[in-house]
Amino acid sequence: MVRPHLPLNAFRAFEASARHLSFTRAAIELNVTQAAVSHQVKGLEDQLGMVLFKRLPRGLMITPEGESLLPVLRDSFDRMAAAVERLRGEKIREILTVGAVGTFAVGWLLPRLAGFAERHPFIDLRLSTNNNRVDLAAEGLDFAIRFGDGAWHGTEAAGLFAAPLSALCVPHIARELRQPSDLFGRTLLRSYRPDEWIRWFEAAKLPRAVQRHSSIVFDTSLAMMEAILQGAGVGLAPPSMFERQLTSGAIVQPFDISVPVGSYWLTRLQSRTMTPAMAAFRNWLVAESETAGSGRESDLSAGPPPQ
Repeated sequence: MVRPHLPLNAFRAFEASARHLSFTRAAIELNVTQAAVSHQVKGLEDQLGMVLFKRLPRGLMITPEGESLLPVLRDSFDRMAAAVERLRGEKIREILTVGAVGTFAVGWLLPRLAGFAERHPFIDLRLSTNNNRVDLAAEGLDFAIRFGDGAWHGTEAAGLFAAPLSALCVPHIARELRQPSDLFGRTLLRSYRPDEWIRWFEAAKLPRAVQRHSSIVFDTSLAMMEAILQGAGVGLAPPSMFERQLTSGAIVQPFDISVPVGSYWLTRLQSRTMTPAMAAFRNWLVAESETAGSGRESDLSAGPPPQ
């Protein structure tokens, strides 16, 4: 089989430029001139017959064609680096790419990552955050930690724990709340799911109460928590993700009422072969979720049936 000519230098220039979204920063990394990087990427675009970047006044914007090429190149370069280290007889450093819901990453995962790094010093973890909208294939992710029901097409899911929602607010507001009906007339904070407060008030035996309120909608619980801390209103959020603020007394949970809306899951593409680094992270994360005792439900561990 005759293989086509592969412009490896141009591929490397494209991959570095895509990570930095800048020809200048890519040139610094590759120890060449900015003009050289720009020329290599332009040559690659001409050879492929497609535009990989939109050139903007302040940086670059990757095109859909570039997004489809990037994860393949990133994986190929990582594999080549691992092969070279193996030939040198060195301990191989494995790269693990994980995307996580921002609330989970900041509120639960980050405080525990030092333990993972200590146990697995030769795994380089690359963590990105999102607002629960993620494309494993397009973003080149080994895993994605998501919130929901565990059923995503083409993925395998390992259950971590449920995260029921409760009313949270600052102490001075909580002192004025003796019963759920004291929320009447207050500003309610919630996520993009419109039924959350409806379900909470139903659990509080006040099914029509939500109609009496103004609300502010946030795309992440992290942004909502900042609004709660600033006294903007009473928010509906998972207490398990904000243990630090609850422990410090910065926020309080005025009522012992919670509603289940979903769980956190560790997901990967069914087509993605499990690597040693992936297996190590999965086993560690599942064990940590069990040890934390964060309300893990017994029916989560197996995940949903294959789709």
